[in-house]
Amino acid sequence: MSQDSDPRKLPPLNALKAFEAAARLSSVSLAAKELSVTPGAVSQQVRLLEDHAGGPLVRREAGGLVLTELGARLQPVLRDAFEHMKRAADIIYGPSRRQSLSISVPPSFAVRWLVPRMARFSAQHPEIEVWISADMQLADIAGGRADVAVRYGQGDYPGVRTEVLIEAGVIPICSPSLLQGPKALLTPADLIHHTLIHVGRSTLEEPRPDWSTWLNSRKLDQIDATLGPRFDQTAFAIEDAVHGRGVALAPRAFVAADLASGRLAAPFADGYLATDNAYRLLTRRGALRPEAQAFVAWLRAEAAADAVVRDEL
Repeated sequence: MSQDSDPRKLPPLNALKAFEAAARLSSVSLAAKELSVTPGAVSQQVRLLEDHAGGPLVRREAGGLVLTELGARLQPVLRDAFEHMKRAADIIYGPSRRQSLSISVPPSFAVRWLVPRMARFSAQHPEIEVWISADMQLADIAGGRADVAVRYGQGDYPGVRTEVLIEAGVIPICSPSLLQGPKALLTPADLIHHTLIHVGRSTLEEPRPDWSTWLNSRKLDQIDATLGPRFDQTAFAIEDAVHGRGVALAPRAFVAADLASGRLAAPFADGYLATDNAYRLLTRRGALRPEAQAFVAWLRAEAAADAVVRDEL
C-alpha cells in the first residue's frame, strides 16, 4: 500500500469536527451543544485527534480551552476545510433548492406575526419560495438544515449569529365586550372579576412573563394567578381572548393589528411589562445566500415598521 492511499493519513471525521467546534467556541460544553453530543464525547474525540497528531492540541484552563501551538496551526485549516465542505453540499443539493429558503420559527410567531406578512415578501421577491417550519425545536442552522430561524430567548445560541428582531414584552388583552357592563374591566384591580388565560412554558423555550409576574408588578396579591384555562401556545390564548372568555397576556407585536382593528382591546394604558428575552433572528455565521440576505433584510424592515406602529397604539 502506497503512502498516498494510507487511510491513516486522514484522521476520523468526528474527531476533526469535535476539535474544530471546541477550538472555535473555546469550550467543550458549547461544542457538545452545537454537535448534539455529550461533553464527554467531545473530549474523547479531541483526545483521539491528539493521538493522531502526536501531541496536545488544547489546554484546559479556568477561562476555557486554550490552543497549543499545534492546535493553533490546525484550527484555521479545519475551519476552511469545513467551509469548503458546506459549499460542496450547496453544490450537491443546490439545484433543487437554489431559489428556496427554509425558515424555522416558533408556532405562535408564525401564526401571529410572520405568516400575515408573507404576502408582502412574495410580492417583492416572487422568485423566492419560502418553506416555513413552525417548531419549538431549533433547526441546525450552522449545518445548513435551515437558512434563517427566529427563537424566543436571550440569544445563547452557539455557532450562529443572533440579533434582536422584536421585543417580547407583554400586555393584557381582551375582547372589547369585557370593557362594558356591570363588571367592566377598567382598572387592573377589576381583573378579580375576570378569567385569566394562561400560556404554559415549553421545555424548549425561555421563561416568559406570566400572570403571577404581571400581578406582582402591580401589587395585586388579592387576585389568584393560578386559576384559569391554559394553552401551550400564545396564539391559542389570544384567540380565546378574542372570543371573550377572559384576559390574556400577549406580546404587543402579536396583537398590534387586532388592537388597531378593534378586534381586541388593551384595557390598561400602563399595562406593558418588559422582559429581558426577545424574539431573535438567527443566521449562520459567514456569508448568506442572496435569497437569505433578501429575506433577512425584509424581516428587519418589517420589524422596524412594526415597532413604529406599536409606539403609536
